[in-house]
Amino acid sequence: MIAIPDRSPDAETLRKVPFYRHLYVQVLVAIALGVTLGAVWPETGAALKPLGDGFIKLVKMVIAPVIFLTVVTGIAGMRELTAVGRVAGKAFAYFLFFSTLALIVGLVVANVVQPGAGMNVDPATLDSKAIADYAHKAEETSLIAFLLDIIPTTIPSALTDGSILQTLFVAILFGISLSLVGKPAEPVFDFLERVTLVVFRLVGILMKAAPIGAFGAMAFTIGKYGIASLANLGALVATFYLTSLIFVLGILGAVAWLHGFSILKLIAYLKAELLLVLGTSSSEAALPSLIGKLERAGCDKGVVGLVVPTGYSFNLDGTNIYMTLAALFIAQATGIDLSWGEQAALLGVAMLSSKGAAGVTGAGFITLAATLSIVPSVPVAGMALILGVDRFMSECRSLTNFTGNAVAAIVVARWEGKLDRARLDEVLNNRRVSDAETIDEDDALVTVPAA
Repeated sequence: MIAIPDRSPDAETLRKVPFYRHLYVQVLVAIALGVTLGAVWPETGAALKPLGDGFIKLVKMVIAPVIFLTVVTGIAGMRELTAVGRVAGKAFAYFLFFSTLALIVGLVVANVVQPGAGMNVDPATLDSKAIADYAHKAEETSLIAFLLDIIPTTIPSALTDGSILQTLFVAILFGISLSLVGKPAEPVFDFLERVTLVVFRLVGILMKAAPIGAFGAMAFTIGKYGIASLANLGALVATFYLTSLIFVLGILGAVAWLHGFSILKLIAYLKAELLLVLGTSSSEAALPSLIGKLERAGCDKGVVGLVVPTGYSFNLDGTNIYMTLAALFIAQATGIDLSWGEQAALLGVAMLSSKGAAGVTGAGFITLAATLSIVPSVPVAGMALILGVDRFMSECRSLTNFTGNAVAAIVVARWEGKLDRARLDEVLNNRRVSDAETIDEDDALVTVPAA
């Protein structure tokens, strides 16, 4: 058995690191440069899409190993298999409650603000060809197909096909098996922990390319869609961002306060990851780093390994706010007055379809198409109204989803009695937490054992 080195930088060491070496500063500068380039030279900005895509592919390359190793060693380290089922049960109860709450929040805000009122758009004049591909993907997505897709073709394919839930499924089974075998499996457990060190070091290396990925992604977004396109549907975009902010600071902030930590301090602790999500519009880009940081903050490894990957598919607060808000925006823009009964039906369908499209690329837009295709009152063609600004809302969806999953992991760890409260307080308050030698604040493994 080996001890994984403390990965938390201490305040004294951080003061010695030049500001320009911090990952969050580099990503922030890259985002600003990407926006500027995309606005001034749109064609050049749009051509930089491969930079963003390439970085996301680099990160996705290590997501499966990170999840597999974290979950397997976490479950095997729990020793009690009943704890695995208990953690999963609490996590899903949390996901169901807050996902539903997010849908309701989007519904309420849309009724109060009514961002689409007065547009008077004739559905017959909308170009349905623009959203045909999304509608087709939505038809292929069902809850049954989603559940069956969790089972991989083979065990190795779970690690190579890029499905988070398939990787999680195999990792849980392997971790349980490792625990059941007991002492004869200890060399395997020890080996996997050593491999974990290597993989997290690899993540640290890949994170060095984060500013390049954020630069390319933002240059492409602004270059292709233009900042001016935001003005066309500014009310919807502004309403969505404000609603998500209220949800994070108000609702999740209250949850954090009730569980003894500050949502603002958590956001500050995860600032590098949040900026990376903002720059790439992908919460997956920061998944490996989130797992490492939550462990450093005192959350049990097994709890983090179960809650975070599962939350990426079942705890999509930002996506759920977007779904009901966008659906009612389309109804208001096309002059359709939905009764409370029809809105309740929309809410029920959204609860199911949001799970069926989990893990699908472009899940927010596809899930909205799936929901509207089942609710006949709102025309699916109306999605063409928001296609131009959907990219700008995807950043906010990803940021809200990411923050929601970080809060969920800490809360479930506390419920399980597997949260080091003192450690969390020290990390969030940026106090000295380790005597280990610090290499770099933003490495996935930022410390090595002190001599």
